[in-house]
Amino acid sequence: MKKSAFKKQLFELYDLDVEGLSFSEKIDFIENSFIQYQKEHSEDFDTSHLRQPWSDEELKIILSDSATKANCIKYARLFKRTYGSIEQIYRWSTATHKDIQAQGRDSDKFILQIKRIYKELSLVN
Repeated sequence: MKKSAFKKQLFELYDLDVEGLSFSEKIDFIENSFIQYQKEHSEDFDTSHLRQPWSDEELKIILSDSATKANCIKYARLFKRTYGSIEQIYRWSTATHKDIQAQGRDSDKFILQIKRIYKELSLVN
């Protein structure tokens, strides 16, 4: 199918009424569905930087933004990583020292890097 035909069909689908939803609610539903679609197909994205070290700059970019599904997808695609790796950065950044210690990860270089960046961004005292 050509892109123009695909786009036309997509827009026709968007124009359909969705029972009980206003236009604004329908836009939110479409956006959330698109995020869900990307998450479910995230294995098809380029993950060529998987298992490579993270730079401080990359972590600053991620941690400067809110921890949402849309941002996890955005940064996974941008940095050629997996959705789960971005989600994990957000989780480690807010994990308590007690939680990290309980998992035996209190000397993990990557977690310490995340916590340092998180603190540098003044997101924690």
